[in-house]
Parts: sequence; C-alpha cells; structure tokens
Amino acid sequence: MGSIHMSKDAIFTMKLEPELREAFVAAAGEEGRPASQVMRELMREYIEKQTAHENYQAWLERKVERARESMRAGRALDTEQVEAEFAALRNEAMKVAEP
Repeated sequence: MGSIHMSKDAIFTMKLEPELREAFVAAAGEEGRPASQVMRELMREYIEKQTAHENYQAWLERKVERARESMRAGRALDTEQVEAEFAALRNEAMKVAEP
C-alpha cells in the first residue's frame, strides 16, 4: 500500500457508540497497537480504495466514450459479426488445445 505521511498535529473527533469504541480500543490493544494508529491505517486504506475506484471510473468512462466514437465513425460490428469472430477464435483455441 502506498504511504501517505503527514505530521500528526491535527485532531479528528467523531461520535460513536461507547460499545464500539471500547471494542475497537480493546481489539487494537490485543495487537499491541494504539487505536489512533489503527484508525490512521484504516483512513489510508479508505483513501486508497476511493482513489482506485475513481481511477477505474475514469478509465471506464474513457473506454465507453472511445466505443461510442467508434460506433459513430461506423467502425462498430453487429452482433452476428462479433459472434462469428469469437466462434472462429474459439475454434482456433480448441485446435491448439487438442493433443
């Protein structure tokens, strides 16, 4: 995981159920880690996950737009053409796989 290193001079306050806080602090303590360290790790993982999701969404949007441009330019294949092309690819793959 890529690291985000920042100075630890900001305070983050949040409301949560006392039972959840107690269970979280206890679980972190069982690992010998301060709860704040675990929270920072969870925050970094969340940021990384969100960034990956945003990157995927941007990639997907670009891919869809390229496909739409291809269709507008008349470079699209109809269903029968795609099925025939992949049937030929499957047949070639089967020939290679045969002993």
